[in-house]
Amino acid sequence: MRIGITGATGFIGGELALFALGSGHEVIAYTRQAGSFVPVSTETLYQPKNAPHALPETKLDALVHLSGESLMGLWTKEKRDRIWNSRVDFTEALVAHLGTWQAVNRPQMLICASGAGFYGNRGDELLDENSPRGEGFLADVCAGWEKAALRAEALGMRVVSLRSGMVLGDDGGALPLLKRVFGLGLGGRLGSGAQWMAWIHLHDAVQLILKAIETEAVHGPVNLCAPEAVTNAEFTRQLAAALKRPAFFHVPAFALRLLLRGMADEMLLGGQRVIPRVAAEMGYGFAHPTLDSALKALV
Repeated sequence: MRIGITGATGFIGGELALFALGSGHEVIAYTRQAGSFVPVSTETLYQPKNAPHALPETKLDALVHLSGESLMGLWTKEKRDRIWNSRVDFTEALVAHLGTWQAVNRPQMLICASGAGFYGNRGDELLDENSPRGEGFLADVCAGWEKAALRAEALGMRVVSLRSGMVLGDDGGALPLLKRVFGLGLGGRLGSGAQWMAWIHLHDAVQLILKAIETEAVHGPVNLCAPEAVTNAEFTRQLAAALKRPAFFHVPAFALRLLLRGMADEMLLGGQRVIPRVAAEMGYGFAHPTLDSALKALV
């Protein structure tokens, strides 16, 4: 298949491009940076600077849309607007643009990023792809993002929304920063530590994305997470053990709320106990089903 990837120079997109090529597919890398080079791609196409949603037309079987404003940082009004616009508004414009492509070139499927934040903060409740959306800014963003992607169904495209947890890898995401913090002996639980964390090893994430592309029966949400969710306290304990460093520090909830405002409650103090039901139905076997296995591979 010819697979287009937005965000192909990013942490997940780059690994997905490598794995897809290794599996015999062609990769078309879309990038906004003129002059950038994606060595693993079959073809690199540059998005128009003033209209990055207007992807240059080429024959595609699938389009994987992964780009979006980082969630990290203070959630000021301006930051929230950028998060919303780069996900919801951008995807709406992207789907509308795909409608202008010749039918023979238009991808048969759209695989669009979303997040486990769709479920909101649900305590100990087990959550699969049939669970209803939760409350909060991230839940609103993810619901709007998925609704925008689903508009592609009117173009005859199969749509999959990737509700991803924290992706663990050597060269991107949260793990490199966490390793530095824990390596200095400054690691510790956040708030009560009872909040659940959905996570997945990078290699499982990209293989599961490709599995969803190749499985025609799959459509709608797919939880991009490992079978074993852990609490923040357990994640802290296992990472400290893997790094052979102490984790005595504890960041009180009030301090996080004072410093980070709304981001603290939704990203650090809240969580989701997510299980990958659709992955199991596809018959996907996780290379790293437990956090212990993932951290041993990464640390």
